[in-house]
Amino acid sequence: MSNADVEAGGPAGREATTGIKPPPGRYNPSGNGPNAVAPAPPPFYYYDQAAAQERRHRTWVVPLVVIANVAMFVVMMYYNNCPANGGRRDCVGRSFLRRLSFQPLRENPVLGPSAATLRKYGALDWYGVVHGNQAWRLETSTWLHAGLIHLAANMISLLIIGIRLEQQFGFWKVGLVYLVSGFGGSVLSVLFISRNGITVGASGALFGLLGAMLSELITNWTIYSNRCAAMVNLIIIAAINLALGILPRVDNFAHIGGFATGFLLGFVLLIQPQFGWSEQVSSAKSKYNAFQIILLTLSVALLIAGFAAGLVSVFKGVDGNAHCSWCHYLTCVPTSSWKCDK
Repeated sequence: MSNADVEAGGPAGREATTGIKPPPGRYNPSGNGPNAVAPAPPPFYYYDQAAAQERRHRTWVVPLVVIANVAMFVVMMYYNNCPANGGRRDCVGRSFLRRLSFQPLRENPVLGPSAATLRKYGALDWYGVVHGNQAWRLETSTWLHAGLIHLAANMISLLIIGIRLEQQFGFWKVGLVYLVSGFGGSVLSVLFISRNGITVGASGALFGLLGAMLSELITNWTIYSNRCAAMVNLIIIAAINLALGILPRVDNFAHIGGFATGFLLGFVLLIQPQFGWSEQVSSAKSKYNAFQIILLTLSVALLIAGFAAGLVSVFKGVDGNAHCSWCHYLTCVPTSSWKCDK
């Protein structure tokens, strides 16, 4: 999964790329001498978004998540122990990785453990969730990865997207979007997953962050000047990543579920005061406009309804493919070059 920055670093690049309006009267163009004219103070109703951008939050949740994912992968590979699994000699990297060597490429082309190991450590398994009282797999599967290539792609994407969001909105908001989006992606995935298959990965949570970036732009529309350019940029990024999900062995339902969950959460958690608001005189102007309040209310209602309906369907064992004959094309489109699992 690939992602791209939607902001440029530093004060100069911020306005050009994100389109955030600079505060009036912030700099004194007349110099610093005794006769210099002091800049006019910003009006009391002004919300200094640029200053807020400079007060960056410390980032620790995203790096911690990356470390946890890497550590989990190492633990899985240690207990996978490919060389001891039937005395195999075709394990990838057996001569120098030894116990940590990967399964043969014909079994796992992304350099990782066996399907049995993934299932043992919490992969999303339809039977386990529906009939085995193992609902915890809906979340644990987002902390596992099928292989080294899968892990590297997701963690690089997380660093690119997550650190920037955490700097701007803080650890608890971004952390909540990440966790809930991963869970939402798993709920949709288990409704369409093959009854004998498994799925793992943080892609649903990552798509949730991408969806939250898009909704953040929409709900905070008034504080951006280059809004259309930023909107087109994010839509293209999301479309490209979702299009990659039609390839085989990629669970696009987790991507779609995570993106939708993050998109709705962005309206709730990443809302910012409208351009022109100040804490100094809170009664002079509403902190949030009617557009933001409406989107927040609708998003909360849709999140509650969506999770309620999704979880009820999951534990009833509903097969989404039986009610949607074309939905399987959302996660894999068969071509002359590859086939899709039924």
